Amino acid sequence: MTRPIDLRRTAHLCIDLQNGFVEKGAPVEVPAARDIIPTVNAISTAIRKSEAINIFVQFTLGSPDVQSWSNWFARMPESQRPQQERFLERGSHYHQLWPDLAVMPADLKVEKSRFSAFIPGASDLNELLKRRGLNTLIITGTLTNVCCESTARDAMQMNYRVIFIEDATAARTPAEHNAAIANMRSTFGEVLTAKHLIANLHAS
Repeated sequence: MTRPIDLRRTAHLCIDLQNGFVEKGAPVEVPAARDIIPTVNAISTAIRKSEAINIFVQFTLGSPDVQSWSNWFARMPESQRPQQERFLERGSHYHQLWPDLAVMPADLKVEKSRFSAFIPGASDLNELLKRRGLNTLIITGTLTNVCCESTARDAMQMNYRVIFIEDATAARTPAEHNAAIANMRSTFGEVLTAKHLIANLHAS
């Protein structure tokens, strides 16, 4: 049984559900990400009816990141590098949140420039959470095994309570998704289904 969730100190982090990952034919297409959109929207709706908040996190890369994160870009094939360096630039089509993702004016948005939103200098997420006195994070989005897992691992080690939603996160393959879920369950956080989470939100 999951312990009660203090909704006044909770944020739902919806990670990287952007055109560049969700759209058919996108540079880093995650087909399963399209399937989780209704589930993520249901969680966001339940959050809005509570005292918790939604934060939509967008992967954002620009020219400075190509230099400061050169080892990652160097791993890419030469033919792919120009596109990979630019497809998540602020204002580009692929940078935008997926149009079927239900984002409301009261929801917050945060940009990050690394897989983990908690890497120093990658975003202002930690500062935002601390200012609001938040200590519990519900994680949804994509990719399960990259940005969602990286953010969750760092959050747990920074003493945030992590609640990872297994049917509201998506990876490119079931094997990658399941391996990340196993890591979460064994070490880094609580793993719940969306149905279980929403029931807990209503009970808290």
